[in-house]
Amino acid sequence: MASATQVGCRLKVLALLLAAAIGANATSYFVTIAGLGGEPEYDSQFAKWAADLQHELEKNGPAAHIVTLSGLAATRDNIRKTLARLATEMQPNDRFALFLIGHGSFDGAEYKFNIPGLDISAAELASLMNRLPVERQLVVNMTSCSGASTPALARKGRIVITATKSGTEKNATVFPRYWIDAFRDPAADTDKNGALSTLELYRYTAAKTTAYFESEKLLATEHPTITDSGATAAREAKPENGQGLLAARFPILEPEQEVDRNVAPGKQVLVSKKEDLEARIDRLKYQKAALSPEDYKRQLSALLLELAQTQAEIDR
Repeated sequence: MASATQVGCRLKVLALLLAAAIGANATSYFVTIAGLGGEPEYDSQFAKWAADLQHELEKNGPAAHIVTLSGLAATRDNIRKTLARLATEMQPNDRFALFLIGHGSFDGAEYKFNIPGLDISAAELASLMNRLPVERQLVVNMTSCSGASTPALARKGRIVITATKSGTEKNATVFPRYWIDAFRDPAADTDKNGALSTLELYRYTAAKTTAYFESEKLLATEHPTITDSGATAAREAKPENGQGLLAARFPILEPEQEVDRNVAPGKQVLVSKKEDLEARIDRLKYQKAALSPEDYKRQLSALLLELAQTQAEIDR
């Protein structure tokens, strides 16, 4: 008869295998919508950004589901139909990201995304996303006035990124340019793991947007923000303000060569364990303020040691 310790070890291995299986089966769904430009120059620019973003997302490989609605195809009806169709394909452990490129408007009460025909509000977009079965969601609103969309879009389990901090920043945004540049610049991959998380993309884009206005000696007309806590958005994501934990664990780019789903079961367990340890380290950093310095150092050291040992086993 197996001892309680042996049973516990077997259950732990089973849990790790299950986690690995869930991670391996998770699918990413990406929807990009490029709205109306109002002028030929903007129409062309928005369409190009949407096409460029699709090209970068396609590096995830054929397993990723990518939909782009641009120009006259970006109607309210098509948006509704697209999200309704995807909802029938998704599983709870999948990931969903919505990218909005174009112009937005804010009348002091409601944000709207400018598209052909009737514009669509942030409240309606939130309602459509609330019907999706996926637990992990992301909205990157790159439009003017996008900061006004955060109150309607933000909720637990959903990351909301905006190009502006409020609905009063009405100028056309440069944020989309740097968001796409981040996929192409190795500097965006700060942990050098070959993938790009939402947090890495946001930090790169926000820094480049700020630098643009400084280098051009222009008054900044957009200030990017992020929230992944369901609370008020912030300019920076850091443990001190409780922002960035979900964004760090939400990958947007996982190139095929970086994702080996056919590794041996033993390796899958170790990879799953490594990911769990990294997530625990991230959570610990966000709990630092509530811990004594000694307790924080002790827990962090133990996790880092276990992470190093696990990585060594993976590398054998």
